[in-house]
Amino acid sequence: VDLGSLSQPCPVQLCFPELLNSSCRKPTLHWSKTVLLNVGLSSISLITAALNLFIIISVSHFRQLHTPSNIIILSLAVSDFFVCFLLMPVEIFKNTACWVFGDLMCSLYTYLSCILINASFEMIILVSIDRYVAICDPLHYPTRITVPRVKLCVFLCWFYAILYNIIYTKHALINPGRYGSCYGECVFVVDDIIGIVDFVVSLIVPVTIIVVLYTRVFVVVVSQARAMRSHVTAVTLQRPLNQANKSELKAARNLGILVVVFLACYCPFYCYFFLAGNEVNASSASSILIVYYFNSCLNPLMYALFYPWFRNAVKLIITLQILKANSSEINILQR
Repeated sequence: VDLGSLSQPCPVQLCFPELLNSSCRKPTLHWSKTVLLNVGLSSISLITAALNLFIIISVSHFRQLHTPSNIIILSLAVSDFFVCFLLMPVEIFKNTACWVFGDLMCSLYTYLSCILINASFEMIILVSIDRYVAICDPLHYPTRITVPRVKLCVFLCWFYAILYNIIYTKHALINPGRYGSCYGECVFVVDDIIGIVDFVVSLIVPVTIIVVLYTRVFVVVVSQARAMRSHVTAVTLQRPLNQANKSELKAARNLGILVVVFLACYCPFYCYFFLAGNEVNASSASSILIVYYFNSCLNPLMYALFYPWFRNAVKLIITLQILKANSSEINILQR
């Protein structure tokens, strides 16, 4: 046995051996980590993509669910569906294999990622505004927050996300591959000035709006809870008011949890990329990005936990009851 040959290091595996000096190295992961990423996370993403699809079908099909709040939830589910079905599997692939789809596809993937991230955050802002008006100004809620207005706001949010990220990723779209140091990788680098502006526009301002709105909602909720315990109002007048208040308070609580979970996944992602600057570690960046994407998997699970209508709708969809005539008129809230 040639002991000298055993001591020699294994040759480096390249993504494109024919390019030699300009090819990236293949990712070297332990087989267990590869299996976990490819099988485990891919299965989770597909399952939760299916759950988000249930939300999309439910809100779109049943007329009783065509409310302003549910229209926003529908838009958020559309964003979550594409994150789970497209972005998360691609990010898993990037961690376990070389990028073989070319520079143009890398730029389009980056652009799509930014659109969905922005759109999700904007839907969370709309959720906060919806709950703010419902709790703090309930008498004017039916006239101020209508389905047509909410649909228009959702459309404008998506339009803004598409337009804003054309500007944000314009260099990558105009010149695909400009940020790559070798063939076989998909990276995106942001200029310092653009990064600071984006950090303020896409994180500081939206988070401030959300915190201010929910602080106000919390104050009003506490005051309403105290009022509900008092006996100033006559019992006959108090009961219907209490039922309405309890319904709004429950909705505010559920959507508040949704917002908190979203911020818990979103803020570390944004702060890491802002603070790391050009010294971003590819492995750490992908891990944090996957954590953010995982929020899209948590949202439908929270709907299943908090909203009976979602569980009822899933049963009707799975049993194909929605294919029957007039199934859209089913009283989904009282089943």
